[in-house]
Amino acid sequence: MKLTFLGGADTVTGSKYLLTAGRRSILVDCGLFQGYKVLRERNWAPLPVKAAALEAVVLTHAHLDHSGYVPLLVKNGFAGPIYCTQATIDLCRILLPDSGALQEEDAARANRRGYSRHSPAMPLYTSADAERALKQFEARDFGEAFAPMRGLTATLRPAGHILGAASVEIRDRQTSILFSGDLGRPHDDIMRAPADPVETDYLVVESTYGNRTHDPADPYEILGQAIARAAARGGVVMIASFAVGRTQSLLWGIARLKRAGAIPKDLPVFLNSPMATDVTRIYHDHRREHRLDRDETEAMCRAATIVTSAEESKRLNKSRGPMVIIAGSGMATGGRIVHHLSAFAEDPRNMIVLAGFQAGGTRGAAILGGAKSVRIFGEDVPIGAEVVGLDGLSAHADSDELMAWAKRLPHAPRRTFVTHGEAAASDAFRARLKRELGWDAIVPEHLQTVDLTGSGAA
Repeated sequence: MKLTFLGGADTVTGSKYLLTAGRRSILVDCGLFQGYKVLRERNWAPLPVKAAALEAVVLTHAHLDHSGYVPLLVKNGFAGPIYCTQATIDLCRILLPDSGALQEEDAARANRRGYSRHSPAMPLYTSADAERALKQFEARDFGEAFAPMRGLTATLRPAGHILGAASVEIRDRQTSILFSGDLGRPHDDIMRAPADPVETDYLVVESTYGNRTHDPADPYEILGQAIARAAARGGVVMIASFAVGRTQSLLWGIARLKRAGAIPKDLPVFLNSPMATDVTRIYHDHRREHRLDRDETEAMCRAATIVTSAEESKRLNKSRGPMVIIAGSGMATGGRIVHHLSAFAEDPRNMIVLAGFQAGGTRGAAILGGAKSVRIFGEDVPIGAEVVGLDGLSAHADSDELMAWAKRLPHAPRRTFVTHGEAAASDAFRARLKRELGWDAIVPEHLQTVDLTGSGAA
């Protein structure tokens, strides 16, 4: 069995792992590259394997950096099954068509305004492409062994990151490999802890926060203080949030803050993300995967006024504070948050809250890094608003939590591949695995192939 890193190596996006046995191949994860232009351009480059030659895809979870390339893979000829949990399917039914629609909108806007270097600008895939791809999804339960191709057995195990998130264990007669997927936090307020890892010959482990630990301070207390501060000066609080997981944590937290009197009970809160609204409802259908009871789930769903139409969204941009607007995307790379930034980012009374990891090359990373302006729709928008980073709500395990998970392996893997992290994070976690556990750990390069029979570069 051979493993090729088609994404998620030297970057925190684009996770794609090609497993090949003889002439047969599958993909574990099928994500989009995001962030720096040089990474985004990889989305347009052909894969080193023909889509039609792949037997199956196994997804760890629904986030676009793990699932967002699926519609393009299908568009390019992939006709096999796409295996994942039912919750991942439910989320992908929302995320993938939305991703296609956003790409269509971005391409159309670029063509109207003439700021694309390509003429005409084209989307990677459309909403219709995504809908067609969804027909190939097949649900598998946690703990259920299945065969993604002849000679391989796969099992999904809870990863605790978002609803449906899984680690993927794959075995043939000689070798086993465990893909961690994105690992959640053991004491998350909403999601249940990841399952312990199982015995494996080889481990592919994420390292998003491989070089840092999360702030031990209560993130909701920090959020409450920030919102109260902006509200007192009549400001608009713009929260850039991932539709899946992060938005739900924010809504639950805001409901708690209002109930405790930490922020004004009458402060208007708007959820300007139809996709996040749909996602929030899914929490009712998968209550066994999270810690909230029915009443808490209901309170989360009622914490904000839902904005559905584009017209309502535009009206918000003409409104005055104090108010809170939660909108995607989480790294301010697209979606409705970008329109709100264009309208409100210049005013020092206002506030921008970045509630999660900001990959290099994204608008969110630039804003968090102190940029005086950001490019939006071909124009430079000044950043005069107060900027608040809120790492404590991350759904990713930090370095200590990743180590604790790894230590629960019954025995050291033959080799560990540290992926899905920016260079400094991945290398720091690699060094820690070697120093503290004595493991053979490497940070693979993009497109590197490893022979799992001997774990040497092919």
